[in-house]
Amino acid sequence: MIESKFKIGYPLGLHARPATMLVSKANSFQAEMTIEFNEKRVNLKSIMGVLSLSVPQNKTFIITFNGRDEEEASQAINRIINEINLMK
Repeated sequence: MIESKFKIGYPLGLHARPATMLVSKANSFQAEMTIEFNEKRVNLKSIMGVLSLSVPQNKTFIITFNGRDEEEASQAINRIINEINLMK
């Protein structure tokens, strides 16, 4: 199991467009992934779940990866979050 902390620098936070990017990438892996914010945890592969968290800009959230491809999934999600943080 891998647990990582992230922040979204995108001005609108983790809203529809960046959430879709994140969920799409998560669904390309078999590992189970959860995202936690404000003591609420949801499946990272669920767009409705991710949007329900309403993660704002510059707030820390945690993603947990668990499964046989967890290392690759963790690296890919990290890259996607870096891409989101470069969006204007």
